Amino acid sequence: MRTTQICAPAVLGLLLVLYSSAAAEEIGNEHTALVLHIDGAIGPATASYVSWALHAAAERHAPLVVLRMDTPGGLDVSMRDIIRAILASKVPVASYVHPSGARAASAGTYIVYASHLAAMTPGTNLGAATPVSIGGGLPLPGRDKDKSDESEKQDGKPASGPYSPMEAKAINDAVAYIRSLAELRDRNVEWAESAVREAASLSANDALKQNVIDVVATSVKDLLVQAHGRTVKVGEEQVRLATKDLAIEHIEPDWRTRLLSAITNPNVALVLVVIGIYGLLFEFMNPGALIPGTIGAICLLTGLYALALLPLNYAGLGLMALGLGLMIAEAFEPSFGILGLGGITAFVIGAAILVDSEAPGFQISWSVVGALAFTSLALMLIVTRLALSSYRRQVVTGIEEMAGARGEVEDWYGGEGHIVAHGERWRAISKERLSKGQPVRVTDVDGLVLTVEPDSADKS
Repeated sequence: MRTTQICAPAVLGLLLVLYSSAAAEEIGNEHTALVLHIDGAIGPATASYVSWALHAAAERHAPLVVLRMDTPGGLDVSMRDIIRAILASKVPVASYVHPSGARAASAGTYIVYASHLAAMTPGTNLGAATPVSIGGGLPLPGRDKDKSDESEKQDGKPASGPYSPMEAKAINDAVAYIRSLAELRDRNVEWAESAVREAASLSANDALKQNVIDVVATSVKDLLVQAHGRTVKVGEEQVRLATKDLAIEHIEPDWRTRLLSAITNPNVALVLVVIGIYGLLFEFMNPGALIPGTIGAICLLTGLYALALLPLNYAGLGLMALGLGLMIAEAFEPSFGILGLGGITAFVIGAAILVDSEAPGFQISWSVVGALAFTSLALMLIVTRLALSSYRRQVVTGIEEMAGARGEVEDWYGGEGHIVAHGERWRAISKERLSKGQPVRVTDVDGLVLTVEPDSADKS
């Protein structure tokens, strides 16, 4: 009974301590601004990271999430995933182009417009939101370059309209999207459209003057001070920000996000696929080796998973597979280089068009393509040389190896007798007269009977 009386207060005290710790942690969470980092090209890994972090911020009842950005743009699909996460977020989101010298170009501009609060650091810029697949480079089919140049000179302003149906479709879709975001956040709609049609850009101070952003801040702390007291619309509710005295917590990407970011680099994914194919090939050539097959299977599945997350051109993937198949066929069925050269050509063309995007950071490097093509060609030549040398080499095992072997007559009667070859006693026949102890050479094998003749070296 006494023990029970002593333990009960102890347990109650422990529960109170745990409750107090949990409450303190909850209070701390409600007084902490979470800072996410978007650096470099926006891709599937970035979208996954932002979506996860916004969900975690809602669970922790964080008062504000700051997206610190420095990006040249990225994939349209990933950008839209991030914007959907921002629009669905129960926590106010502030996009912040930082540090000085950073930019929020292309996809970054859309994210700035979608955020509840937009901020920039002095010395940064945003804009140039024209879809990259149509914003520059060679004229697309259906576009008259001369007429394009003339229209751009009218009134001294760049032309606002595209010239091919495909361009018109892409630009009008992008314009409608960014205009809807600008209207939702009550920001400059006209400049948003010019950022898409004319690839317009703005500095931080100009963006503030033209109502593209809400704040010019020198640091995250300065941003929180200036955001204090502002009212933003989160979902259907008007939320008044209380950010002046918030603590700052940086949420770095976890190892899964960093791994996904690495493998969704098209060049890394391409290398993984090639390593995987050759690993399985070497395993098939040497059954039971295990190491090439294991590494190959892991690399191939990882590479295919990464490519599935990217805007993949299946014609390019098919050409790559055809090229590797032709190079492998050249190794086993030599065609004086025809299959090998055809395979190299198909592989290079397929790799060049593998990823159907011109977004920065998501293009196949020609140096990587060249390195893989050279490596594949070198492996093909090595395998071909080994196959030819093996074909020309004399057989050293099995019954076929007896053809051409030398031996010595042990006994002979008429046209047959026995010889000793390779330390073994064989029955032998010959058209020529032989005598005991005479050196002979095997000319043919019929089951366990050898046909022999006098050794020419002995005759000489």
